[in-house]
Parts: sequence; C-alpha cells; structure tokens
Amino acid sequence: MCRIYGHFNAVVPSDDLARVGKLQLHGGPDWQGCAIGPTWSLGSNRLAVMDPAGGRQPYRPASGAVHVVLNGEIYNHNELRNSLGASGYRFTDRCDGSVLPALYELYGDAFVDHLDGMYAIAVLDLRAEPRLVLATDHLGMKPLFYHWDERRGALYFSSEIPALLAFPQVPADRWTPGLDAYLATRTPFGERTMFRDVSVLPPAVTAVCDLSRGLRVGRRSPGASHAGHRDGEVRDVLRQEVDALLEADVPVASITSGGLDSSLVTTLATGKVPELHTFNIAYTGTWPDDERHFARAVSDHAGARYHQVELDPVRLPELLPHVVRHLGQPNADPITVSSYALFAAVREAGFTVALTGDGADEAFGGYRRMRNAAEAAAAGKPWYEDYLDELAVLPARLRGRLYTADYAAALGAAPAIPQEATGILRSGPGSVLDRITSFELGYRLPAYHLRRVDHLSMASAVEVRLPFCQQSVVRQALRLPDRSRIHGGAVKRALYGAARGVLPDAVLAREKQPFTLPVSAMLAPGWPLWDYARDLLAAGRLRQAGEIDPRAVERLFARQAARPDGTTALTLWALLVYEIWREQFGSAPPPAPYREHKVVVS
Repeated sequence: MCRIYGHFNAVVPSDDLARVGKLQLHGGPDWQGCAIGPTWSLGSNRLAVMDPAGGRQPYRPASGAVHVVLNGEIYNHNELRNSLGASGYRFTDRCDGSVLPALYELYGDAFVDHLDGMYAIAVLDLRAEPRLVLATDHLGMKPLFYHWDERRGALYFSSEIPALLAFPQVPADRWTPGLDAYLATRTPFGERTMFRDVSVLPPAVTAVCDLSRGLRVGRRSPGASHAGHRDGEVRDVLRQEVDALLEADVPVASITSGGLDSSLVTTLATGKVPELHTFNIAYTGTWPDDERHFARAVSDHAGARYHQVELDPVRLPELLPHVVRHLGQPNADPITVSSYALFAAVREAGFTVALTGDGADEAFGGYRRMRNAAEAAAAGKPWYEDYLDELAVLPARLRGRLYTADYAAALGAAPAIPQEATGILRSGPGSVLDRITSFELGYRLPAYHLRRVDHLSMASAVEVRLPFCQQSVVRQALRLPDRSRIHGGAVKRALYGAARGVLPDAVLAREKQPFTLPVSAMLAPGWPLWDYARDLLAAGRLRQAGEIDPRAVERLFARQAARPDGTTALTLWALLVYEIWREQFGSAPPPAPYREHKVVVS
C-alpha cells in the first residue's frame, strides 16, 4: 500500500516533486522512491505490508526500460510470481508489486486483466515511444487524480488532491457547479472533482498517454479479468476472500460496527486468526444509535479481542479541518470524523491493516432507498426522483433555495449528476434494482464511500481491505435474482441467509442503522459543534463567498434550534464542511461558467 504520483511530457523541478511526495508522506511513511527523467517522473511513498524489507518502488525489471508504481495490494501475487517464473522471469523479493513490470512486459496493457486486488497503477514504458499507462481496479478502491493539459500534452497525477495541486502547473480553480453537485450527491460523482481542472480516474479504466496521440481513457469490460474467480455459495466465497485478505507481514485487525456486514467479516476472520483484534468507535456520553454493545457482543461471540475507541464530541471542531484537508474535497457524511479518529486509534494500537464490511450494501441491496425504489417500480409507481432525493443532502426542490441569485445564474443548467450515470438509472439493462445496483457500484460507492475510506485510513498509515469489494464477491452478488437481494420489505436477503448460524441472533434481528456520527443531536445550542458552525457560516463570510444565501442558512439554524431533524442537521453539517474546504483550498468565488470536460471515457 502506498501513495503514488508523477508526471509525463513536462518539466518539473526536483524541489516541486519533493513537495508533492512530502504531502503524501502520512500514507507511506516507510520508504520514498522516485524515478526521474528529463520530462517524466514516477514517485511512491510506501506503506510496507508485504515483504517490508523488499518492494522498493518504482519497480523495474533488469532491462530498466519499464518503471511501475503501485498504490494498493495485489492479492494473487504468489500465483503470478509462479507463472511468471515459468516464463523465465526472476524476482528478488516477495513484495506483491514486484510482479508488475514483468506482467506488463508479457501482456502489455492487458496486464491488469490478470490482477486480483485493489490498485491504482502507473507504468512508464520507455522501450520505444515513451508512454504512460494508468490503471484502476474494478471498483475504484484506490483513487487516482490527474490533470491533463491538452494544449501542452502534459499529464500530472497523484493519489491525493492536495499533492496533485502541489504541482505548480496544476490549477486550483474551483468547478462552478461543484457546490450543487456536492449537495445533490454528497460529493461529486464520476470523473468530476470540486476542482475545474482536476479529474479522477473512474473504476476499471486503463488510460494511456503518449506524445503522438495524447491521453485516451478506456473502460475495461466487467468480464475481462481472468483473476478473482471463486466458486461456491455466498458464505463460502466470502470466507475464501476473507482468508486471502488476511495475508500480510504486518498485524491485521478488523473494524466491527455491530452490524451484519462487519460482523460477518470479523467472525469469518477469527477462523484463520484466533487472536484477532476488533475495533469499534463510539462517542463520549449518551447518544442515539450507539452500537458499542452490539459490536462487543459480536467480538465476544467470535472470540476476538475487543477495543473500544471513544471520541469526545468536544473535539469535533478540532478534527474537522484535518478531515477535510485529507479528503481534498467535501464529503457530506458525518462518518468522516468518526473514521478519521477510528483509524488513528487502530494505528496507535500497532495495526497496519484493517478489514471492514464496506461495499456489502451496494452489492447485495442493503439500502432503504434501494428497497423503496424497487418496491415502487414493482407497483408501477414513480421511483426515480425519490431515489435521487435520498442520495442528496436535501431534496432537489429545496437546494435552489439555498443559492444566491448570482450562483444560480452561474450554475445554469449544469447537471448535478453525470448524464452517463443518470442514463444507467433511467434506461440501463435489467430490472430497476439491477440498474440501481450498477449506479451504486459504479458511481456512488467509488466517489462517496471508497475514496473516503482510502483517504481517512491512509491519513494514519492504515491499509483497509474490503472483502465485499472483491471481484468474486461482487460477481456472486450480481448473479443473484432480485428476490435474493430485496423482497417482501427485507434487504440483503442472501447475505442474511449466509450469516445464519454464524452470527448471534441479536445481530440478525436488529434493525439496520447507519454507522455515523449522531450529528442531529450534537448540532445543538450549547455544544462546541454548534458554535463552530455558527462562526464559519456567519452571514458576512457567506455574503463574501457569494454562493449561499445567508438568510437561508439563518433559517436552518433557527429550525434546528427549535425542532431538530436529520435533514436540517445534515444540511448545516454539509455547508460547514464546504466552508472549511473553501477556506482551505482558496476562498475566491468560482471564476468560470460551466464547461464540459474534454477527456472522453469509452
């Protein structure tokens, strides 16, 4: 697991490259390496997980003409090393990424079809015409941000936005529709970020950049990969993947919320790691939706060693700026602060790898909005608008009331959600549930969920591994008929079936609740979070920014003080996060009207 960065077809002084690498040091404290040419670079900050003594990046074969950097883990590296050895390749260490140069030499751009793992990879091929190849895994578990200067034919990339912006050639202008997109989906979806000239590679793409043809970003077929195939029922496949993901040369722990998904991962993991340590986060005091007793019960049932992390709500104003800085752009989920504190505690306790239950809801049909839409569609009722409203900070009919006239005019008719994504929802193949699942896995999960997990775990140099996001588990979920996912008001039916006899009945019987911060209760007069929000969302600041109407925000505060509710609290939270981000990354109003992005994803 690492942080990577680099550039192609541009001149970047070594001091600037050092600054880019330093900004990602928190995610890769164990080794720094950078290969530099006259017009290119490949850099890495390494978090040592496999073969800590080996694995020096950039990786390269004996010929020295191919350089590779990797952020992530290649879980089938042993099988690949054996097969490449049979083809004459020799390796000096056991690091998972060391197989990549040979794999690329043998298979070219199709090398990713042989990978089972989570990854963002950069390959620099100097054997003929110089070319840079960037590749992401099937779900985008490891993000890769980039700036493409079409006029100069120059490309810059990194694992995190703040590091990318440290390249002097990368503009930091904000994307005008970003605020609306953020409030519509809680963070921008697709290739878009909150910065006009910064994009993120979608899941399952291979991008190629060379001097003659520039940048081409191509999607790989979902069925293209030869790796990650496992047969069996849901529980058997998940157990195999949990076992595989426990392989590491550093201590491994598990995150346990007390819900179905993380509990199942934790219990299966104890079959291979009897002394497994589990971590749960809760908040000092008495708050709604406290899950610690469920998490402890699961840990005790599994025979694991339980660690309770407590976060004092008084610290929220102190922690939020750090969270926003690590994310690089706003994410409206209050869970961000919880995650940041939790992973810091995991690392402090001596663990470098943590397993989580993320991704199960998207793949197996676990969200209320998915159930509501599927049931409405089955009854012949409208579902599309209500489903989108459930994704948002607040419904579409209310968002416009927050904006100033100037921002509304600058926004124009810019779509808040990429049209490719809404096209899948409206007219993609399969049932309504199939279309929603494709949208959730392809757009919401990578942007809103996986990038958050990646950034906030790596902020403390913790590698998160995600069994439910493994290719074989996702394939197993997608093969299920609708009724095995959602039916009769029940969600994740196949997964609940897989958990019977494995988890305590109390876990199977409890109602689903989100793993998040009880922000509606904490955002109240007399609490530090309330005072902090009042200061940062003061009328003068909002008026100067020119996007949010101060009168609308004052009405939100009045409503939350008199009659607290989840939507009002989340809106105030989201606006607070946005204001912190705006302050950190430049407070000038968005300077340019909306324009289409020019890089085509095929």
